[in-house]
Amino acid sequence: MASLKEIKVRIASIRSTQKITAAMKMVSSAKLHHAQAQTEHTLTYANKLSAILNGLLSAECDLDSPYTEQRKVGKVAIAVFSSSAGLCGAFNANIWKELSAKLQTYKDQQIEACLYPIGKKIADELHKAGYRFDASFVTIGEKPSYKSAVSLANCLMELFTTGKVDRVELLYHHFKNTATQIVTHKTYLPLSLSEAETSVTATNYILEPSPEELRNQLFPKLLNLAVYTTLLDTSTAEHAARMMAMQTANDNANDLIQQLTLQYNKTRQQAITNELLDIMGGAAVSS
Repeated sequence: MASLKEIKVRIASIRSTQKITAAMKMVSSAKLHHAQAQTEHTLTYANKLSAILNGLLSAECDLDSPYTEQRKVGKVAIAVFSSSAGLCGAFNANIWKELSAKLQTYKDQQIEACLYPIGKKIADELHKAGYRFDASFVTIGEKPSYKSAVSLANCLMELFTTGKVDRVELLYHHFKNTATQIVTHKTYLPLSLSEAETSVTATNYILEPSPEELRNQLFPKLLNLAVYTTLLDTSTAEHAARMMAMQTANDNANDLIQQLTLQYNKTRQQAITNELLDIMGGAAVSS
């Protein structure tokens, strides 16, 4: 049985750690609210851009472009998003598990994969597993910005339009709510507007410049925006996961402190009882 001093030291250590986890929870909560606000503002712009594209669809514009070309898949580029810091529960482990399964599937299908990790955690896992990858964009997720998103988007678009890869995919966490982050896998290129709302009532639009020129301008903007929203989504999900992990750590610390306090009181009571028995035994012997 642990001594009273050992129990007291352990309780003090847990309380000290609990202060750290509580502070980290507050920081993550503040960052989460900020990230959510950024995402909402970005979605407002994305909805407007989507409405313009739907207008082009309803105007029966020819949407063929280098970004929509369907090809037989022999090589795939995967941009995979994780965090650069830990202490966020199973956030990074889930991404690595999904990526490992995806890479094994492509290996079985004899499809070559080019990897673009965003986040130090997934880059470390790829390095440990012996995979080759492009480390140019590992740190852009730490402070998501539209400029860094455009640099990644331009790289991915160039890979596809020059024929170096036949498909580009994104693997990341989608923020559903504070308690739930969903691992999401989607095709980035070739661009498909089949999910767009094509049920818009047909209207004779007068477009200036021509629909083709608008198409050439809007597709890159849409692709840039897709990468930026993915960065924001990942950042929001990371802060939510870390906040929940710190909350769980706080709850576990409280439970452990209660258990140790009970053990301390029992040990202290036992020590007092033993001392009383010793005194009573000594008194009986002397008499």
